[in-house]
Amino acid sequence: MINSLLRKARQFTTDPVLRRWLFGRLTGGVAGPRPFSVHRPPYLEGVSAQKAVPDSDSAFHPLSALPPVGPIELPLAGTRLKLNPGDESNIFNRSFSDIETLLALHRFAWVPLVEGSGVTASWVQALWDIWRGGFGVAGKGWAWHPYTTAERAINILDYADKKSLPEPIDETVTLLAAHAEAIFKNLEYFGEHDTSNHLSNNGRGLYRLGLALGINWAAEAGAKILEQEAKRILMRSGVLREGSSHYHLLITRNFADAWLAARAHDRPEEAALRNIAARALAVIPWLILPGGMPLIGDVSPDCPPDYLLGLAGLESGWLAGLTKDKKAALLELIDETRPVDPESLLEDGWLRLACGPWTGLWHAAPDGWSQAPGHGHQDAGGFELHFQDQPVFIDPGRGAYGETGEAAHYRSARVHNTLSVDGADPFPVNKPYYDDAFRHDITGTAPELTGGGDEVLLTHHGFSRLKGVGALHRKWRFTEKIMTLSDQLAGNGVHRLTRRLITPMNAEAGAGGVVLSGQGRTFHVNSADATATVSEIVCWQAYGEGRPGFMIEFTADTPLPWSGEIRVEVL
Repeated sequence: MINSLLRKARQFTTDPVLRRWLFGRLTGGVAGPRPFSVHRPPYLEGVSAQKAVPDSDSAFHPLSALPPVGPIELPLAGTRLKLNPGDESNIFNRSFSDIETLLALHRFAWVPLVEGSGVTASWVQALWDIWRGGFGVAGKGWAWHPYTTAERAINILDYADKKSLPEPIDETVTLLAAHAEAIFKNLEYFGEHDTSNHLSNNGRGLYRLGLALGINWAAEAGAKILEQEAKRILMRSGVLREGSSHYHLLITRNFADAWLAARAHDRPEEAALRNIAARALAVIPWLILPGGMPLIGDVSPDCPPDYLLGLAGLESGWLAGLTKDKKAALLELIDETRPVDPESLLEDGWLRLACGPWTGLWHAAPDGWSQAPGHGHQDAGGFELHFQDQPVFIDPGRGAYGETGEAAHYRSARVHNTLSVDGADPFPVNKPYYDDAFRHDITGTAPELTGGGDEVLLTHHGFSRLKGVGALHRKWRFTEKIMTLSDQLAGNGVHRLTRRLITPMNAEAGAGGVVLSGQGRTFHVNSADATATVSEIVCWQAYGEGRPGFMIEFTADTPLPWSGEIRVEVL
């Protein structure tokens, strides 16, 4: 409570946009959010919580597992936890430096990631016994948070679908039914302005439980949530509005999973769920570059990005772990789904351009401001660029959640391939309660991102909130062996401008610029406008899992208006 108050006080003193909004609310010049009933989306009006009684005809095979006799290594968010037999006794009461590690334990998120190890069944049963003994009654702690409750239920049901259900069967089924009640009572709905993708996953948990256990009201409520939330969280092109490439794959997996469950149970909403899954799948080909998938925005702790690449048509990860019939059905849907029209995707803030050996991905939120709540970063004016199959400049992702320290640093422009003015990010920190009129009043018109042929153009007015600063124009132009990035910034007065480039290649600064080397290729990066400095950073591959990288910075105090250029040449 005290920490929360201190954090809010710091936000107030350091965030002039927040202070302006609060003043507007006090004087009546800014509208507040519309009234809403927490946990109750309007489309579920008339649906009430009921006792979740599983269908007596629900049939599951017992796991029949012996106690563990060998160790296991659990892949959890941010760490890998090795357990020897007997270590499980107090595992759910351990403390971890990152709450996501504990949540991954409570979600049994490790189960699908270790299948085929030969020791899974004994450890699933052993850890289920411990969890059931300590947390088997629904409560208000992290163990029964609705997102965690839904994930745990789905992971256990998936294991039962492919293998068997942890014993004792009757008690496990009754406990899973209680999961449906707990999810429904605590749905993560916080008004039209403050509801994230979590509510759709609450719906998936209800839906999967309802179908597996024969709880009709849960299946019907879950289907309604899934269909309605797809309208909220997926933009017109089908891309997730929350500004993260990894989260788009995660949400695509969730809707595909719901569709496969509907198909298996011959449900009336099967066609609607199939259409939603296909819309999300149609975006994925544009998000993957020749050298891999850019991790733009947050990296989810739920699973590693590579685990979801099967959604691009590869028989790997989550897709490879499906039952034979589900795998075949999803591969068929992927094969017949055409990529979404790139113009539609561009309207939603994403641009992929291929020019000769160069391929790049640009992201600029349609309003400039990252979606709140969401998983986007301060990446307006940023990009990821590959030369053939070599990533040259990348988005470093983020290794952990948080509002301070390294977590906040990796969300800022200070580690993105973009430009900052006087240390400020391209756009202010967004808040769910800001409305469109207020945001427009702060930063003016929306960004304009266009591309085609051999160039990409971006204009945004995010820095216009700073005294003496106007519009930023960025232009990327490509030839066979050269990329030039030209910037123009309007305004007056002297300001500190910093342009940054993040690379996974080895980077060495010299008198003539920076030399990048790796995979048998060499690139030269230079600018006549400022001297480059190079520093080491971590580039994240998964939540809590990183690799070495380098950040190139060109910084100068310069009068506005200003123009500058960075040149990248293949040697």
